[in-house]
Amino acid sequence: MVEYLAAAGQTLGNPSFRYVRELVDGNDALLEFETEMDGIHVNGVDIIHFDDQRIIQDFKVMVRPLKAVNKVWEMMAAQLGKTKG
Repeated sequence: MVEYLAAAGQTLGNPSFRYVRELVDGNDALLEFETEMDGIHVNGVDIIHFDDQRIIQDFKVMVRPLKAVNKVWEMMAAQLGKTKG
């Protein structure tokens, strides 16, 4: 799982990345973000569930629109290929 989070950080984490909204309810958080990748606007959310010690138990990323999903998939595959090769 760590290699996937690292690849996501490399893929989405560029100078245009910014969080635009945060919703927190108890041990759950939803963080909305925006970024741009190769001229494609990306809008997404991180959905995070923590245990009572504030350790992440579940982490899900959802992205839209479809062309952004395709671009993220392409760039994540390239990042993961670097770690395997």
